[in-house]
Amino acid sequence: MADKKGDIKELLVKGFFTLNGIAVVLVLVGIFTLLVITAVPAFKEISMKEFLFSPDWNPTGYDGEKYGIVSLLVSTALVTVGALVIAVPIGIGAAAYLSDIAGERVREIAKPIVEILAGIPSVVLGFLGIVLIGPVIAKLFGLPNGLNALNGSVLLAIMALPTIISISEDALNSVPMSFQQASLALGATKWQTIALVKIPAALSGILASCMLGMGRAIGETMTVLMATGCAAAMPHGLLDSVRTMTATIAIELGEVAYGSTHYYALFAVGLVLFLITFIVNMLSDMVLRKYQNVER
Repeated sequence: MADKKGDIKELLVKGFFTLNGIAVVLVLVGIFTLLVITAVPAFKEISMKEFLFSPDWNPTGYDGEKYGIVSLLVSTALVTVGALVIAVPIGIGAAAYLSDIAGERVREIAKPIVEILAGIPSVVLGFLGIVLIGPVIAKLFGLPNGLNALNGSVLLAIMALPTIISISEDALNSVPMSFQQASLALGATKWQTIALVKIPAALSGILASCMLGMGRAIGETMTVLMATGCAAAMPHGLLDSVRTMTATIAIELGEVAYGSTHYYALFAVGLVLFLITFIVNMLSDMVLRKYQNVER
């Protein structure tokens, strides 16, 4: 009788988690379907070639409406790559420090700080960019203001750091102790062991952390809206004002006429952003799975 109750309980738990998994998939498919259905009408008025290859985004221009997303894509890529250039070395270095060098007391203090950093609202970081980082950038480079791609990159790097640090540390901790012992036995120093043995052995997990950090940066809205200047023009460097895809949707969707070409075009931008984020997360998941299979 007890075994029968246990089997029923196990089936109920299994069914509960199965339903949750199905629900998540259905939500994802529903979001994708909604974006496709709402984006398709845009291409009745906009050519696919113009949308994907034109650098001009100006839905309210006097010389005609323009719906090219190249400048938005380049702006998003510029800010995201800039954030990764800053966050990846700092994140991997911090993960290596927490994993192999920091004492137990330091680790107990540092880990909660990293977790708190992940919970800071993006609007607060946006204020930080406006009142602190922006003026510093303007002074360093002799600019009238610091609202540019570099400002956004610094803030997105701060937001991506918790993801990179946490997953990279887990990857480093998963490297078999025998690797480290063998390296030290052969005469390598602790720093050489970390740089030449542990990090290469945990590279798949570290790459996955960087890709997840990139996904975090690509999807951020409020911070880049506040700190990058929001100029819908083709940027030529990190010191130019930019407008990312997320910022464009946030700025324009609240004021656009429902059912207009502009309205549907914004959903088309959202669809492109969804696909980019989905691909990045899928690739990072594949890398993580490969890493876990190698460890097994």
